[in-house]
Amino acid sequence: MTAVAEHRLQPAVQSFLSGTKQLYIDGQWVDAASGRTFTTYNPADGQPLAEVAHGEAEDIDRAVRAARRAFDAGHWANMKPNARERMLWRVGDLLNERAEEFGQLEALDNGKSAGIATAVDVAWAADVFRYYAGWATKLEGTTVPVSMPFAPDKQFHAYTTREPVGVCGLIVPWNFPLLMASWKLAPALAAGNTVILKPAEQTPLTALLLAEIFEEAGLPPGVVNIVPGFGDAGAALSGHLDVDKIAFTGSTEVGKKIVDASKGNLKRVSLELGGKSPNIVFADADFDAAVEGSLNAWLFNHGQSCVAGTRLFVEDTIFEKFTQAVADAASQVKIGPGLDPTTQLGPLVSQEQFDKVTGYMAAGIADGARALTGGGRWGEVGYFVEPTVFVDVKPEFSIVQEEIFGPVVVAMPFNAEEGVVAAANDSIYGLAAGIWTKDISKAHRTAREIKAGSVWINQYNGFDTAMPFGGYKQSGWGRELGANGLDAYTTTKSVNVAL
Repeated sequence: MTAVAEHRLQPAVQSFLSGTKQLYIDGQWVDAASGRTFTTYNPADGQPLAEVAHGEAEDIDRAVRAARRAFDAGHWANMKPNARERMLWRVGDLLNERAEEFGQLEALDNGKSAGIATAVDVAWAADVFRYYAGWATKLEGTTVPVSMPFAPDKQFHAYTTREPVGVCGLIVPWNFPLLMASWKLAPALAAGNTVILKPAEQTPLTALLLAEIFEEAGLPPGVVNIVPGFGDAGAALSGHLDVDKIAFTGSTEVGKKIVDASKGNLKRVSLELGGKSPNIVFADADFDAAVEGSLNAWLFNHGQSCVAGTRLFVEDTIFEKFTQAVADAASQVKIGPGLDPTTQLGPLVSQEQFDKVTGYMAAGIADGARALTGGGRWGEVGYFVEPTVFVDVKPEFSIVQEEIFGPVVVAMPFNAEEGVVAAANDSIYGLAAGIWTKDISKAHRTAREIKAGSVWINQYNGFDTAMPFGGYKQSGWGRELGANGLDAYTTTKSVNVAL
């Protein structure tokens, strides 16, 4: 644990960080089969935070077997739906009760502001569990008035049921560790599945703390298993023949590998992958609101967001004024460690991510882009990067085409007569988009033409637990959140009875 953070931490967080964090399998805290551990670091200063058991293929197999036993025993899937509902609701309540603890731990492990992590990540995770708790009692089938034309003289009673898929492997990223876990855990558990959660190796701590919440809420052993590890653990989970479904959030490159690994038993796969989202500002937009919203579009979570609006298209008549306003606002953002309550922009998550983002910035400048603000490292300690606004870019630049996953935006002008939709859709991704205009007809027309799973008008990051989320093209398969989020974790059975 870093000395600089020690005096600011809750005693519960200090206690949690002491000692080696173990795997959570079959309701027990256990060491990795190999006895190996790995270190997780504070990205604000690069210093060690905690030692974590290093899960590998053997540990994944132990967790899968525990989840299979729990599923086949039916203690969870066959539990009265209102009992599952109460337990999942209790998970949400316990998250709220321990919100500051989770927020501080998320800040230390990921680098984000503890205040934002508490108010956004933890609060939203609690809301997700309560939302899906309500669905546990509402997974209904239908009766079907079948005709059976080849049996005209017989009567039938036909109906469908929605049943859990079975054992689900959940692989979550490091940018929203607790929140992304909740997006997958809550619907999977509400539907009656058992799960193995594999958190990112950079940020495993809130996932492990979440195991304490599940225990206190009363979930039976084996229903939730948590195995931190590296890519080999994720590959073992994806390829395991006794796993019925994989849900993954992360890069498109890794998503393709998961599809390949899942072929052995044709397990179900849902993917929430990369993005390079367009944010479109028309000249008739509310200027100040669009500046603030466009800043939030690419700076939220330090730009480490799959939906970040990192391609900023601005109508040419206001381009220079608008981009300068965004650059001026970005230059005033308070940069610092997550435990500083005044911090607005924290560090990137790791040295690897720092090198990736600064490498993209250097490539952009080498290609001829001009930085209105930023363009390099901030400070001498930790993985901090200046918020950077690039102009004078061309569509073929890597900073325009590729997902940077840092606080970097590229701004491009467009002409109203020529339109912007073709340029906005010129991407392998299709995750999200923003549109800023006072013309509601123009807003709806543009939204219809944009190839993206989420389109936000006169706002950005307009999420809600009840709204489905997912992408077009190489941004993924399937949807999370809302009623659609349950589709990935249920299967429909048809029953037809001759009377």
